[in-house]
Amino acid sequence: MSEPGALAGLRVLDLTGHRAQLCARLLADMGADVIKVEPPAGDDARRIGPFLDDLPHRDRSLFFWFYNLNKRSLTLDLNDPRGVEILLQLARSADVIIESYAPGTIEKMGLGWETLHRENPALVLCSIAPFGQTGPYRDFTADDTVLTALGGMLYVNGYPNHPPVRPLGLQAYHSSSYFGAIAVMLALFARDKTSEGQWIDLSMQEATAAAVEHVAAGYFERGEAEPRRGTLHWSRFFRVGKCRDGYIMHCSLGDWTSLIEWVKADGKAGDLEAPEYHQVMHRFLMAEHLFDVLDEWVKDYPREELIERAQLLRQPYATVRPPEAMFDDEQLAARGFMVEVEHPELGRTFRYPGAPYFFNGTPWRARRRPPLVGEHSGEILRNDLGMDKTAIAALAAEGII
Repeated sequence: MSEPGALAGLRVLDLTGHRAQLCARLLADMGADVIKVEPPAGDDARRIGPFLDDLPHRDRSLFFWFYNLNKRSLTLDLNDPRGVEILLQLARSADVIIESYAPGTIEKMGLGWETLHRENPALVLCSIAPFGQTGPYRDFTADDTVLTALGGMLYVNGYPNHPPVRPLGLQAYHSSSYFGAIAVMLALFARDKTSEGQWIDLSMQEATAAAVEHVAAGYFERGEAEPRRGTLHWSRFFRVGKCRDGYIMHCSLGDWTSLIEWVKADGKAGDLEAPEYHQVMHRFLMAEHLFDVLDEWVKDYPREELIERAQLLRQPYATVRPPEAMFDDEQLAARGFMVEVEHPELGRTFRYPGAPYFFNGTPWRARRRPPLVGEHSGEILRNDLGMDKTAIAALAAEGII
C-alpha cells in the first residue's frame, strides 16, 4: 500500500476559477482531499484549450487537466440557496476553503467569512483576488497580463530600448497560487496552536510584485528601476548564445582561467585575454562586450560538444532546450519526474509533470486523474452528508448539482 501524503486527512473545498486552481492542486498533490466545487455546466477552465486530439469538450481540456490533477469534482449551483446550504454543510467539516470570486461575491452568496467562521471556527478561508479585498483597485478586473503589468514584472521584461514584452506563461496566476499554498499552510500551523482558523486576503498584484525580487534589490542598491536586458540575465553573468545547432547559456562566473584558456586555444579570445577580465567586477561591467566575443567563439561549435567540455571544466554552461525536450531528459527520467496517469474513460495513459521534491516518508503521488464534470457529486453527497439516492437524483433533476 502506498504511503499517505503529508497532508492526508486534510479536507479542502476548492472554489477557484482558472486564475487560482494551482493553489489547491499543490495541496492535493501532497495528499489533501480537495473537492473541486464547480457549476453544473463545469468550471470555466474546462473551456480553455488546448483540447485532447483538438476535440473541444469540457472533459478534454489539457489546461484543466494540469491544474486539477488529484482533485474530486462536485457540481453545485451556488446561485441557488439549496446549493449554498450544501456548501455550508461541507464547510462544517472542512479544514480549508480556497476561492477566487470577485471581492464581495461570497458575502452576497451567504458564504462570507463571518458566516463560515461561525459555522466552523477552525476553518481557514483563502480569498485570492486580483487586487485583494481592499484598496482603490478592489473592484477592477484583471487577467494575468494586467497583473504582470501592474506588478512590475512586465516592465522589466524585453530588450533594451524597446517596449516591454509580456512574460511567457501565467506568471501572476502561478505566483499567487504558490503564495496562497504557503499562506494556507502557515494558517494551519497557527491553528494547531490556537484552534482557530483565519481569513487570508491574498492580492495577486502583490504576489506578482513579490516575485520580481531582483528589481527590488537593484532599486534599493542604485535607486533606479532594473532595465530590460533581453537575453542578458539581470546579474550580467549569464546570456543566451547561438551555437551551430542550437542555443546555449553562457556563464562568466565559473573558473575564468579555464574558460579563457579554452577560448584562446581556439584563437577566439580577442581582448578577453587582458588581465583585468580576471576580476569579477570587470566582467560584470563589460558583460555585453564579453558575451559578444564568446558568441563569436561558439557560433561554429556543436552544442553537445560545447556543453560536455564546459561541464568537465566546471563551467556552468547549459543547453537552452524547448519544453518538449523535458520528456526525454535523462536527469528528469532518472528521478522519475514525469509520471504516467491513467484516464480509464479514454483507455489511454498520459505523462504529467510531477513534483520537484522527494519526501521519504509522505511522498508526492498522482493519486487520481483530473475529474470529469461532477464525477464525484453523488459520492460526496452520499458519504459526507448522508444523502440518499432519491435526494441526490432530485438535486440533479433540478440542476442544483
